[in-house]
Amino acid sequence: MIRYGFRVILVIILVALLLRACLVKDVPPKTGTTKSGLTDIVNIDYPLPKNVTINGVDYLQSQAPVGTFGGELISSTIGEGPKTFNPFNCKDNTSQIMSSIMYDGLLTSDPVSGQPVPKLAKSFSISPDGKTYTINLRHGVKWSDGKPITADDVVFTWRDIIFAGLGDTSTRDSLVIDDKLPQVRKIDNYTVEFTTPKPYAPFIRMLSTPIAPKHVFAPAAKKSAAYFDTFMGTTTKPEDFVISGAFKIKEYIPAQRVVYVRNPNYYEINTKDQKLPYLDKLIYLIVGDLNNEVLKFEAKELDVISLQGSKVARYKSVEPHSDFKLYNLGPNTGTMYLSMNLNNRKDPKGKYYVDPIKQKWFQNENFRRAVDYSVDRKNMVLNIANGIGAPLFTPESLNSIFLNKNLKPYDKNLNKSRELLKKSGFYTDKKGKLYDKEGNRVEFDLYTNAGNTEREAIGIMVKQDLEDLGMKVNFKPIEFNSLVNKLVSTFDWDMVIMGLTGSPLEPNGGKNVWLSDGRLHMFNMRTPSEGKAKILPWEKELDEMFTKGALATKFEDRKKYYDRYQEIVYSEKPFIYIYSPVIIVAIRTKFKNIYPSPLNGITHNIEEIYIGE
Repeated sequence: MIRYGFRVILVIILVALLLRACLVKDVPPKTGTTKSGLTDIVNIDYPLPKNVTINGVDYLQSQAPVGTFGGELISSTIGEGPKTFNPFNCKDNTSQIMSSIMYDGLLTSDPVSGQPVPKLAKSFSISPDGKTYTINLRHGVKWSDGKPITADDVVFTWRDIIFAGLGDTSTRDSLVIDDKLPQVRKIDNYTVEFTTPKPYAPFIRMLSTPIAPKHVFAPAAKKSAAYFDTFMGTTTKPEDFVISGAFKIKEYIPAQRVVYVRNPNYYEINTKDQKLPYLDKLIYLIVGDLNNEVLKFEAKELDVISLQGSKVARYKSVEPHSDFKLYNLGPNTGTMYLSMNLNNRKDPKGKYYVDPIKQKWFQNENFRRAVDYSVDRKNMVLNIANGIGAPLFTPESLNSIFLNKNLKPYDKNLNKSRELLKKSGFYTDKKGKLYDKEGNRVEFDLYTNAGNTEREAIGIMVKQDLEDLGMKVNFKPIEFNSLVNKLVSTFDWDMVIMGLTGSPLEPNGGKNVWLSDGRLHMFNMRTPSEGKAKILPWEKELDEMFTKGALATKFEDRKKYYDRYQEIVYSEKPFIYIYSPVIIVAIRTKFKNIYPSPLNGITHNIEEIYIGE
């Protein structure tokens, strides 16, 4: 049954992607004039690698043109840099990117269709009842230290790290089905079997989770959870890393750079049977903020950059005479939002996490909607994204196959905001200052992460929009990790502008955000001991929608539940979505085998990229 449902989903994915991004060969590119003159969403004709067996080793064989070996690609990351290189303990996007370079999963995603395809696995199958997944590993594939990658590594990773709740438990929490976890067992040295309590549609994509070398991670897993949280951190010696990915860390200098070198034991080869990757080095410069990133690209210190909308027109004008090429990857797969802290509970010492006066405002449905109607999304798209983007109103990105298109957009409407505030007893004095019905001046702090100039610009505009209603807004950009600590640990914040990564193919990845006891349920975060205590009625319904959506196996049935979750968020406003920028990437023309993907980005096939003439 699940096989049929899975095929249906894949067909719909392909059709949806054809309509949205024109990704398939021989389909004319989607066109539409933007302010920058950038018209095409990239066409991709990526030749997927194939399985080949040579002298008993099951390689992946690249089908891309054969390149030349050597050279380096320099990319960047904003902020303070990675906090860990442990792929099972990443709580921020930078750390996740840095660790994922070194550790592969059993499966990955086809950059065209999004279909799960083998990676460390040679093949996989799903039983007719949709509950058993059989994974056949590649024979002869090795870790970077020369030891074989076997079923023992897979079982250890899932049983002793993920299911045991070590590190970041997001993956584990996403797999709980009727309070039960899947089972994993070794069939033989190269065969592993997973069994879920019920057919569970998102599980197949979870198999892209990195696999750990048991002989390296087992000693740490046997110690305390606190010890595991520090394991393979940023102070670990580069020679201590044992990896399966295309590149291994060579050097990390805090606040400056992370340098990776090619893994000579990587299991992908070209059609001449030469081991990939082609590049000798992959370097990430830690640039601090977006403006510094642009300066470094223009100084030719970076080879690739994702551009803000305000920069695109100028880059487009000089592109014909430059050494770079621009690619339009379509709408961002993540979401950007404004949120209020709805937490009305006390800490263990009896102190409210949030000022009770402010809490009454944030808990008030009319107040949240008034804030929503005050946000000038169109003006933000025009002035911050330079017209390269679109207003966003739902938790699903604009290119999601699960997007609820029945949720209609609307414009800024301060009169509507004032009506809503008045309904709940708010009023303004002669000077236009806003007060609640008890006479308290409406004043609060608005946070975002410093260095992200796009979010800082949004914050300035949100501050002005809200002050037009008479509110006093103290805008406070702060260091990213300090902000995350406020959101998920201390809960001491009022409003925040943030973003979440996402998948246009699978809403269940957001389960930890939307479940009432989720680790990223930021707008009403609970301590682990609270669980689902004191949940709001609409939070309870969100729990139900995500549970039912994951257990449904047909696309049409799943979409019904995910449509409803979007309706709840659209109505209750725990997150107020802002806009969806278009992803515009520039990369030096010297790099070849570039197959940009709206799903996977510009360097998803980093092992195949080489420097040519």
